[in-house]
This record gives sequence, C-alpha cells and structure tokens, in this order.
Amino acid sequence: MSAAAAATFRQRVAAWFGGFARPQAEVLPVRIGGTDYAPPGSAAAAVRGFDQTLVWVAVALLAWGLVMVYSASIAMPDNPRFERYASTHFLTRHMFSVAVGFVAALAVSQVPLRTWEKAAPWLFVVSLLLLVAVLIPHIGKGVNGARRWIVLGVMNFQPSELAKLAVLIYAADYMVRKMEVKERFFRAVLPMAVAVAMVGGLLLAEPDMGAFMVIAVIAMGILFLGGVNARMFFLIATVMVLAFSLMVMLSDWRRERIFAYLDPWSEKHALGKGYQLSHALIAIGRGEVFGVGLGGSVEKLHWLPEAHTDFLLAVIGEEFGLAGVVCVLALFFWLTRRIMHIGRQAIVLDRVFAGLVAQGVGIWMGFQAFINIGVNLGALPTKGLTLPLMSYGGSAILMNMVALAIVLRIDYENRVLMRGGRV
Repeated sequence: MSAAAAATFRQRVAAWFGGFARPQAEVLPVRIGGTDYAPPGSAAAAVRGFDQTLVWVAVALLAWGLVMVYSASIAMPDNPRFERYASTHFLTRHMFSVAVGFVAALAVSQVPLRTWEKAAPWLFVVSLLLLVAVLIPHIGKGVNGARRWIVLGVMNFQPSELAKLAVLIYAADYMVRKMEVKERFFRAVLPMAVAVAMVGGLLLAEPDMGAFMVIAVIAMGILFLGGVNARMFFLIATVMVLAFSLMVMLSDWRRERIFAYLDPWSEKHALGKGYQLSHALIAIGRGEVFGVGLGGSVEKLHWLPEAHTDFLLAVIGEEFGLAGVVCVLALFFWLTRRIMHIGRQAIVLDRVFAGLVAQGVGIWMGFQAFINIGVNLGALPTKGLTLPLMSYGGSAILMNMVALAIVLRIDYENRVLMRGGRV
C-alpha cells in the first residue's frame, strides 16, 4: 500500500471511530457553574439541557407543599362550614392544580423567548381585561368581601396571578425597548409607571393590596436591573413608599391590621385583626426546635384560619419546628439564587430581555416568600399572600410553575448559545 493510500485509510478510520477515541494531547472540557465548556478543537462537551438543581428544588417545594396542605386541611370537615367536604377535598384539588401546572409548564418550556418578547404587550392587555372582568357581577366570584376569582368550572382562576407574570414580561420588554432613553425620566419611566398604576387601581378595587405590592416590587426590580439612573430609581421608590403609606392610612381596616401587628395580644386585637397572627405565633412556639411531628398540629384544628393557604408555614413550624422553617428558608434561598444566576448568565450572553425576565421571576418568588414567611413569624403585618409552590391555591401554583418553565427555557437557550448553537 502506497504512503498516500495509507494516509487516506487512516483518515477514514479516524472519521469513523473518532467519537470513541480521544487523542492524548486533547484538552479536556472544563466545568464552570454547573455547565461544561469545551475549548476550540476539542470534543463536544456534554451539556445538560436544563438546570437540574433548580428543577429538584422546585419539586421538593411542591412535594412538601402537597404533604402540608393535606396535613393542614385534613380536619376541616369537622367544621360545620366544610362538613360536606371529604378530608381529602383540598388535597385532591391541590394535586389537580399541580398536574395542570405541570402540563402548562411543559407547553411553556417549548416557547422561545423571542415569542414572549413579541407577545409582551398583548399579554399585558389580556391581564388588564381579566382584571376588569373579575369586577363584573356574575363573572367575578366574591369571597369574604373580596372579588378576585373567575369561576372556570374545574378551578377558580385569579387574574392577579397572571398579572404578576404579564407585568414582569412587559416591564422586561419595555426596558429593552427604552434602553436609549433610560436617563430621561418622563420618556423612560412615566409610561411604565402609568401601566403599573392601571393594574394597581384594578387590584385595589378587588381589593388585593398584597398582589399590587408584589407587582410594584417586580416592576421596580426590573427598572433597577435594567439600568435606570440611581437618582431616578430612588425617586420612584420614595413615591411608591408614600403611596402605599397613604393607602394604609386612608383605610380603616388596613390601619387596624397595622395596630394588630404591633400588639396582637391585646384584648382589642386578640379576637379581631390580630387573631390569625396570635395563633400563628402560638403554632410556631409549640413547634420549638424539631416540632411536634407530622400531623400533630393543634392550631390547624379550627384555631388558625386559612392554615392551608396563607398560614401554611405556621403549621410547618408547629409540626417540624425551627428545623423545618430553616429548611423552607434554605430551599427558597437556593431557588432564588439559581434563578438570578440564570438571568445574570443570559445578560452576559447579551440576551437582556431573557435575563431581565429570569431575574424578575427571582424577585417575584423571593419577595413573595419573604413576605409570607415574615407574616407567619410575626415580623411583618398580615398580608394575604401565599407561599409560592407550597400553599393551597390553583392559580398561584399554575402561574408559579409557568414562570419557572420560562426560566428553564432561558437556561436551555443559554446553554445552546454556549455550545455555539442558535436560538
């Protein structure tokens, strides 16, 4: 065999079996931040298509939430108000919400971020229309004096949960479009402020000040991360603080909540506005360090109202003690950290819209968990916000899972770009 023929034969063999052999001189791929990178000319690195840590933390919160919703609601049929319900009524509905959320998350994870960017204004308009619809008699459903739900047969939908995601995506898109005028207050910020004020006005008409507060913080966070001038940002923050202070001062029942928070054990508040807070604190106190054991809570036996929704953490504190509360805090801290990291990575890859969306979801999850945990521990005034991914509530679970699916899509697209692909 001639030298040329031998060289050709060796090249063909290398081409056929190159995937099974690695030259000794080849530089191995490196792993940074959970992602494999390969230097030019090396074999393609095996990069996972999604952030497994984020997925497993979310699964842990959802699974623990299912267990605790069942534990907190199992005795509710003993109450004459719920005597027609089975002991598994709330568990079954919560499982259905998680299943719907899982299907929706799978569908959303297939949608490219450029599609969300194009649809941002339309999604915002749809959320506004739903917030208007919920105020119309015979369409919106009222509970305990608040009109926040639209009955869809299999579940009740809360438009304020969609509004959180819609404002988040709209704010991210707005900041990308207005990057060149972000130093000019009226051209850069005023239109966004008007949009948030419109949503806030509709939410206050329900009333749902808690959702408005979360939406305002999401919008403020995206403005800050989008690079708004510092003086402008602090001016907006001051206006927001004054606005919420006026809302509290001008509302008798909101003022009563503040007074009850300051002194929940007084004779005036212990059986009134401070009733939930005082029993949440009793539950936390009973749990001590390691809790009374799963299912052993006394406060959930009709002492603590809404134990399976807003005050689920109090039941966790009673049954799992300080150790359980610290675990919840750790899981939410890790969840928020991973989401913010994905957003920062997207911005480094020059995907500003995707990065702002991911970081907005991190602000949403982190801030709402912070408020709910603070309320349950008596560190903040009572506010009707659920614990993300854990508390009972179909709309909240659905939108939380959809938001996480969008973050996972951003992470997937980041990894495709880092491999040299296109999105």
